[in-house]
Amino acid sequence: MTATPSFTGDAHPYGGGDPYADYRTADFPFTQYADLADRRLGAGVVAANDEFFAERENLLVPERAEFDPEHFGHKGKIMDGWETRRRRGASAEHPWPTAEDHDWALIRLGAPGVIRGIVVDTAHFRGNYPQSVSIEGASVAGSPSPDELLRDDVKWTTLVPRTPVGGHAANGFAVSAEQRFTHLRVNQHPDGGIARLRVHGEVAPDPEWLSAVGTFDVVALENGGRVEDASDRFYSPATHTIQPGRSRKMDDGWETRRRRDRGHDWIRYRLVAQSRIRAIEIDTACLKGNSAGWASVSVRDGEDGEWTEILPRTRLQPDTNHRFVLPAPAVGTHARVDIFPDGGISRLRLFGSLTEEGATRLAARHQELGG
Repeated sequence: MTATPSFTGDAHPYGGGDPYADYRTADFPFTQYADLADRRLGAGVVAANDEFFAERENLLVPERAEFDPEHFGHKGKIMDGWETRRRRGASAEHPWPTAEDHDWALIRLGAPGVIRGIVVDTAHFRGNYPQSVSIEGASVAGSPSPDELLRDDVKWTTLVPRTPVGGHAANGFAVSAEQRFTHLRVNQHPDGGIARLRVHGEVAPDPEWLSAVGTFDVVALENGGRVEDASDRFYSPATHTIQPGRSRKMDDGWETRRRRDRGHDWIRYRLVAQSRIRAIEIDTACLKGNSAGWASVSVRDGEDGEWTEILPRTRLQPDTNHRFVLPAPAVGTHARVDIFPDGGISRLRLFGSLTEEGATRLAARHQELGG
């Protein structure tokens, strides 16, 4: 497997000025995909061999890393990330760690999927970042314990070979493994700190589970839905509209800039597979003075199908969950929500079930990915 590394940012000593002044995040093309290691999807750092200076759980905090130059504890400088102690060799004559000595953390993805790229963010780690990193992926059914993940019979696939990284930088790696993964092993060589980990890719759901559930949200990110395009992402990503749970604050939804023309905004989605939609929810939670005024929903079947409106333009209320039962099921592979004229919604839910064709294709894709 291959990974293409690149990073932005420079190493600088602690202290002085704006802590983000020299930090630049790269515009990696794979960041268009959802973060499979998002805590909102249920991701977690299940184990690490060392977290002496800073806890492993910081790796998946959704907000960017913060830095307080005055923040010290009884173990030393407290960093917003995962940081291990300095490794030492066996003796004064051999003080340096061997090539095999390194620190590691085990990550459970919130949603199993195909990984398109990984960002290893070393923000604020300037003299204490790892010399290099490597990342492996595995697909393990069920809810394995750390001990089960570390067993010799678990097959780990190299996603990012051992590669030098920059300090106080966003280190990006494109991944080409066309497989379904459930867990990652992040290795830092020989030691040091990583602020954040982002794992961008496409959700690959378990078709057996979806078939057993029957009726579910066919556009939800955790079930394999995704955003294909949107007219505007100025204030927040369109992917927020298919995240689990209700929005808890304004920027946890999708909000567009104010229009000064006669157009309107929209989001286009790909459903998990061909589905039969029976009900719709459009939630404007936490959007009070900036919610969309009206919305409509359309579906199409196939890439070249015609759009069919299944919910006509309907008045929306601020900070409200709107529910609609369709008079007849609508079949499609794609959906589009149009809002008029601008503003935002926090969530879109399309409740339905897979068609026979959709279930067959999803099962074939699951087998193709080694699920």
